[in-house]
Amino acid sequence: MNEQTLAKMNQMKFFGMARAFKTSLETEENKNLTTDEMIAFLVDSEKDDRHNRAIDRRNRLAKFRYKADIENIIFESDRNLDKNQIMRFAECSFIDKKDNILITGFTGIGKSYIATAFGYQACTLGYKVLYANTAKLFSKLKMSKADGTHLREILRIEKTDLLILDDFGLQPFDSQSRMLLMEIVEDRHERNSMIITSQIPVAQWHEVIGDNTVADAILDRVIHTAHRIDLKGESMRIKRKSKIVESSSQPTASLHSQQSLQNQ
Repeated sequence: MNEQTLAKMNQMKFFGMARAFKTSLETEENKNLTTDEMIAFLVDSEKDDRHNRAIDRRNRLAKFRYKADIENIIFESDRNLDKNQIMRFAECSFIDKKDNILITGFTGIGKSYIATAFGYQACTLGYKVLYANTAKLFSKLKMSKADGTHLREILRIEKTDLLILDDFGLQPFDSQSRMLLMEIVEDRHERNSMIITSQIPVAQWHEVIGDNTVADAILDRVIHTAHRIDLKGESMRIKRKSKIVESSSQPTASLHSQQSLQNQ
């Protein structure tokens, strides 16, 4: 009978409940539970499993380049990072307020890591997120106009609670890219949030976008509700490489020291 019950649970896609029930059969831990306690245990296990699977699904759909975690952000004094501000952003209330975050700084300083960490946090809290390299996104959108999938791609972006545009402005915008950016910004203005990372100071974005009228319209919508994070200091990549070299010359270095090299 137990095997049949497990089969039915899996057939109905109660995977968390099935795993919990199977575990209870194989161990002594839950054998003394009352009927009410066992039902509560199975229901809680199913709820937790569905919650975790939903987070995994949102993470996959976000298409992050790599894993990032708020807890691993390094708050060194020379980085110009306010820990209180970062922790407030990690609560994702800025998404509820439809605000934007602009992260600027030199290459390798950790802009993408921080933006991605916010993205993972948002997925955990139930928000729909999309991460995209800016140049690659607009190349894809241009191709979508040719193959007839443009509307579908735009709707996919529009439905996200948080859009992360990484490496904004590395390539100057041509007329088609400007209009695509305008379309995205107009769709999201006061409806959904964006995080934009760039090596270029915000004051120079007008020049990068080009076309005064379009640039004015875009920046008025993006910057008006934006919070700023202006990173300073030395490249984190260079620091990490230096620490790795130092660590390799010290074979007795602790595991904790080696793990800390991966933090951003």
